[in-house]
Amino acid sequence: MVKLTAELIEQAAQFTNPVRDRELDLRGYKIPVLENLGATLDQFDTIDFSDNEIRKLDGFPLLRRLKSLLLNNNRICRLGENLEQSLPALKELVLTNNNIQELVMSSFQTPNYILLLRNPVTNKKHYRLYVINKLPQIRVLDFQKVKLKERQEAEKMFKGKRGAQLAKDIGKRTKTFTPGVGAQLDKKRTGPSPADVEAIKKAIANASSLAEVERLKGMLQAGQIPGREFRQGGEEMEEEEEDEEPQSTGQEDMHQDTEEDMEQESHINGS
Repeated sequence: MVKLTAELIEQAAQFTNPVRDRELDLRGYKIPVLENLGATLDQFDTIDFSDNEIRKLDGFPLLRRLKSLLLNNNRICRLGENLEQSLPALKELVLTNNNIQELVMSSFQTPNYILLLRNPVTNKKHYRLYVINKLPQIRVLDFQKVKLKERQEAEKMFKGKRGAQLAKDIGKRTKTFTPGVGAQLDKKRTGPSPADVEAIKKAIANASSLAEVERLKGMLQAGQIPGREFRQGGEEMEEEEEDEEPQSTGQEDMHQDTEEDMEQESHINGS
């Protein structure tokens, strides 16, 4: 393991990424603890901490510029308190493939793009609606855009005393956590199941272009299984079909997206 020192921060790769943000690359150093981040001098829009050994998400000084945190493939099981005070501009939080077991979302009220795939917490019943209810500002959760009807369903589900008790029950930890055990179990589960292998083969066989193959590759790297939607229940498939819209011109699509976003903004501000 490597300690996150001011010297390491100064020597790490710094560049302008494809979305024209200044990025600091601290990926793959096996860093166990976040510390000494004041040495960044708040000069970065994005910091990549992927592929380290971080267990707790805390230790941030006030970083007004930081917009994106990439923390996939760590061992994070806890979120520090009042993180939004240290990271007021944070909009994107990637926590794919960690060991988060509790749905404690009070630490972050600013991100509108969050990835929690391949964490134990995603197996909780009503997980998605719970997160949507807890984070009214969220726009994309686990690569899926949050729709107005989901916000309305979440608001209805967790309304009143009964809803508050349900939220409390969902937020509880389901089992005692022993450091290292979750990570070891997760490593044992990293290989795809036979059903997933078949789904991957089917998706690749049906790919009609190089761009489609690249998209499938990106999904796999993010922990998603291409083709899994073909094996899901009829109710979910029907919902997806209902969500599909007829093909239209680009201008019509932009107009529809704008109307939906305005309706969601009105719903959020009014709640």
